[in-house]
Amino acid sequence: MTDAAPNFDHVDFDEMFAALCSEVGFCLHDKGQKKVIAALPKGLDAAMKAVLAADGVDEPNAPGDLKKAVRDCLKAHVQPG
Repeated sequence: MTDAAPNFDHVDFDEMFAALCSEVGFCLHDKGQKKVIAALPKGLDAAMKAVLAADGVDEPNAPGDLKKAVRDCLKAHVQPG
């Protein structure tokens, strides 16, 4: 079972990254956004780690609530519906 949808054609990445910026505070540059998009097929945890890495956050030491907020924001935009 995987958390990520196998097809991301329906994802509005501009909207997803705008939400990450406004809701969670991660306003990523283009290079960071590309890393997150590349990580999405590996699952939400991989994409969450890519978001944190792109912003220079040490993922193993990041608070659990921050990781959950990033993951939940990503999930809201990659799940069909």
